Parts: sequence; structure tokens; C-alpha cells
Amino acid sequence: MKKILLCLLLFPILVNAQKSESPYPFTLSQDSAYVRANYTKTEVMVQMRDGVKLFTQIYAPKDLTKKFPIIMSRTPYTCSPYGANKFQRRIGPNPFMLRENYIVVYQDVRGRWASEGKFVEMTPHIDNKKTKTDIDEASDTYDTIDWLVKNIKNNNGKVGQWGISYPGFFTSAGSVSEHPALKASSPQAPMADLRRDDTFHNGAFMIAANFGFYNYFQDQSKPTTTSPPVYFETNNPDGYDYYLNEVKTTKNSEEGFYKGKNSFYREPFDHPDYDEHWKIRNILPHLKGIKHAVMIVGGWYDEQDLFGTFNTYKAIEKQNPNIKNIFVVGPWTHGGWEDSSGQFLADVDFGSKVSPYFQENIEAKFFRHYLIDDSKPLDLPEATLFETGTNKWRSFDTYPAKGTQEKNLYLQPNGKLGFDAPSAENASTEYISDPNKPVPFYAKINDGFSSSYMVGDQRFAYSRPDVISFQTDILEKDMTLSGIIKAFLKVSTTGTDADWVVKVIDVYPKDTENPDPKSEVVLGNYQQLVRSEIIRGKYRNSESKPEPFVPNQVTDLSLELQDVLHTFKKGHKIMVQIQSSCFPWADRNPQKFMNIFKAEESDYQKATHKVFHQKGAESYLKIGILE
Repeated sequence: MKKILLCLLLFPILVNAQKSESPYPFTLSQDSAYVRANYTKTEVMVQMRDGVKLFTQIYAPKDLTKKFPIIMSRTPYTCSPYGANKFQRRIGPNPFMLRENYIVVYQDVRGRWASEGKFVEMTPHIDNKKTKTDIDEASDTYDTIDWLVKNIKNNNGKVGQWGISYPGFFTSAGSVSEHPALKASSPQAPMADLRRDDTFHNGAFMIAANFGFYNYFQDQSKPTTTSPPVYFETNNPDGYDYYLNEVKTTKNSEEGFYKGKNSFYREPFDHPDYDEHWKIRNILPHLKGIKHAVMIVGGWYDEQDLFGTFNTYKAIEKQNPNIKNIFVVGPWTHGGWEDSSGQFLADVDFGSKVSPYFQENIEAKFFRHYLIDDSKPLDLPEATLFETGTNKWRSFDTYPAKGTQEKNLYLQPNGKLGFDAPSAENASTEYISDPNKPVPFYAKINDGFSSSYMVGDQRFAYSRPDVISFQTDILEKDMTLSGIIKAFLKVSTTGTDADWVVKVIDVYPKDTENPDPKSEVVLGNYQQLVRSEIIRGKYRNSESKPEPFVPNQVTDLSLELQDVLHTFKKGHKIMVQIQSSCFPWADRNPQKFMNIFKAEESDYQKATHKVFHQKGAESYLKIGILE
């Protein structure tokens, strides 16, 4: 929403790397010239059932001797450039599809940019619409499709839709519109639950993402094609320093900066717990009754909507068992499959240009089959997943993958990690967490919201006294983790609230060399982040009903770290780190039971936390191992 490695055992990314057989052969200038030479652009206001009109751009092929399918994207982020003589340089989901001459449609959703109406964040879905005023994104999609197939000449009666991030939500919502012309939908990195995707992670407020985003994404009273001025300027490139010493508290981010000007940013302040406001903004229970083909696309390193990607696929699969539901996940950040390469992320090299491979061999093939020519079987598996660590594409008939065995990976005394439960009668590891000196979410200086942190080197955290680490012995063979990782911890704190961050890390061999002579990165003992997640402790039992900790009482706490497909190579080690801040990715916890959106600077206090790893009070990760 808010808009890799080395050789053989020591350089795993070069092993079995999938190479793109035919990279895209045209330049952006050539594509731009093609669009202007072969397309006519029109702009219309399409009327919805309640009378509201939505701004819609249509790029139609000039060739009137053939019929072409329609492919559309509905967005809250503007259809610019506006004007019938102003063209996008490329149109459609990806460049490989350009010369197949789809009729490409873009639409500003209700209440955004040039469209009429009132915008509502993740419009609540109405299952049973009884009157013309019962509108949602499914009804707007239906009305738009209906207008398009009846009014665009030379369309073949088939419509597809796609969208990334927030437009991914509109694609998901549109998939249940039930229009008979809709034949293919591809929600990509879709928002699924407004609270869980972009606003909170297990009750912890994602302050940097939201604070930066809503300075530009503002309330709108009437149609416009002009960007509004920002509420405030940010001149500090060091996000850690900016949020700690200028923004200061979560409370001050609203009172000192937004000052009630943006109703969207205000929502979590008015609804800190998981109440009805958030529950109705969850599209997942409504993704049923779908009759056409769907392809969910996401990235393992999606810093924004990882939850939405996996849970949209799972919800559609469970609630629509008889449809074609394809799942694709690559080594991408949020929307990274649109890139011309996708091979690199921070210090990590995935060994091939994974983005054009997806565009040509998966996405273009999916839409071509369902919108242009379905005379031959579609040779795409249920799930196409990029396995990180070994860096190769893998195909699966089901997801989660068959053959995955669940095992418990236990925290043990003396910083050990293993598959045997601890036998010590009295063992724990403690650390002091000071919210006035929080653990940074990333070692590299950034503005507070960086995608590459998801593969970042964790040695900066390993050296801090407020981060505890546990690691296996050197692996004697490859170990592939597949599916959801869940953490089950026994913890205590001297305070009445605390955040808990759990990280799974791939530790490279100490003699790993960097193959790039120009790079200064030391890869020996590199600690690559594989997966991490946070939970605000007071929500450990329910996000609707927060509960304080009883000081110094051993307490159960669990959280999902979401899905992975990663191979820890022979010679590497698996590490787990635990900490109680991850700033400014998540806001600071004062470590006392209270409404953090009202916390003053004086409320933020030190606390001592313990993680237990003893007989009868085991802490462990439940992982899936794919043999």
C-alpha cells in the first residue's frame, strides 16, 4: 500500500539459478512509440448504479478488423497522465503483453482523483445488495465491466483485471462481482485486511509506513487531477533519528504533525483495538462464489502486504475449491515483479532476472489463455514458487507443498538452537529493553521505511545487549523450510506490556567470500534475515481485548512469522533472534499497559524481559521442513 549471495556451498545463489531465456527485446522509447502508433486513447465518466460517475481511461487498438479482450486496473493512485492526447509510455500489466493489443482500461476508483463520490478505505463489502445505494467495490467493478463490454467496439466479450497493493484489493473485491464477462483476475500483493496489512502487525502500529504515506494520500472533497500539497515537510534523511527525536511519540505524530487534517491517519488513534471498524474492512471472508480463473502474485520480501498475499490465496482456495487458483511467489519486494530485473535486493543476488521470467512465462501466459486463446491447456502449476537459498523456481501441485513435515526448533541454554527439547530445570535468557534507545529495524540509514531490510544483515542487532540470539550447530546437509513459521514463547517482563520481535536468520559460513570485487560487504558470518514478525504483548490473546502482563509471571505468547520457502545450505547455521523493539518500522511500546496512542514521553520506561527455555517452559518455533 505505501508505496543475495555466492558459489556452491559458499555461494548458494549460483546453484541451479533459473536464467531468463528471452529478456525483453524492446526499449521504453520503442514501446512508447508503439502505444502512440497503435492505440487510441479516450476518457469517459462511467456511471455507477447509484448515479456516481467514475473517471475511466481506455486505450483501444486502432486495428478495427479484429476483436480484442479488455484488461483493466482500478486504482486510488491516479490514472495520470490525464488528457486524451497524453499517453502512458507503456500500458497493461507488463511489457511482454503490449504487442498482443489488449484493450487496456484504467479507472480512478470512487472518490479518488478525477472520479466522483466519497472514498472509503477498503470499502466494506456487502454480500446481499438490496437497493441501488448498496454499493461497494464489487458493484463498481460489475457496473464498469458492464459499460465497457457494451460500449467499446471490437471487444471480444472477455475481461481480465489486475492490480498491485491497494489496486490488488480492488482486484480481489472485483473478483466477486459475478459479471459473466470477467474471465481472469490477478490480485497482486493485495491488501486483504486494512488493520493487519498496513496499519498494525499483531497490534503493533506501523508508524513509519503510515506516517509517510498519509502525508500524500489525503482526504478529497471533489474530483481533481492535481496532487494536493503535503501537510508537512520532512528534511531528515535519518529515519531513526527523525522518528525518535522529532516525531517522538506516537501521540505526537498526530497532534504535532497531522493535527486532525487526515481522517485516514486518524483511524488507528480512534480505533486502537480490533473493533468493528477494522472487522468490516477485511475482504477475506467475502472471497467466495468466484467463477473465473484467479492468479495471486506476491514477493517473499514484500514489506507491506505479505499477509494479504498469502491469506488471499488461502481464502480463495478454501472458499472456491473448484476454480483455477494459481499462486506465484518470487524473491521480490512489494510489486518487484514489475521491475526489468528483480535479480538483486540489498546485498543479495538471486542469480537471474526473475521479473521478466515471470512476466513472459507466467503472467502473459495466464491472461493470454483466459482472454485470447484457451484452445490448448494452460501449462501452469497450482503454485510456482522461487526457493531462496538455492535460488530456483519450483512447481507444486498444492500449497502448502506436499511432503512438508512439521518439527519444533527449540531455544536452548547458552544460545543454542536445536530439535531436542531443553532438559534444564531452570533456564532463561534476559535482557533490558529501553524504548528510549530502541533497536533499529535495519542497519542501513534510511528514511524509516525500507524494503531491503527483509534480507538485511543482522550482525548489527546480534551485537546489542537488548537482542538475544540462539543458533544451531553448522548444518551437515541442506535444510529447506516451507510454509508458515510459528513462534511459541514462554516469557516474562517486569513491566505490564512489551513487544516481542522474532527473527529467523541464515548465518553464512565464516569463510564465505564476496564474488564482487567492487563490493565492500563482508559475507563471512553474514546474518541474512529470512523472516521476522512482531506482536504487541497486550494483544497476545486477543486484538480486541488487550490484557496487561502480570510482572515477573511466566506467560504464553505466540505469533505467526508467515510463510517461507528457503533452503539453509550445508555449512550454514539457523539463527533466531528475539528483541522488543524494531524502530521505526513499528512504533515504540512504553512497556506499560495503556493506550499507546495517548502515551506521553514520560510514559516510556525500561523493563527487563525474560525468554524461558527450560523443561516445562519451552520456547520453540514450529517449522515445516520440505524433504
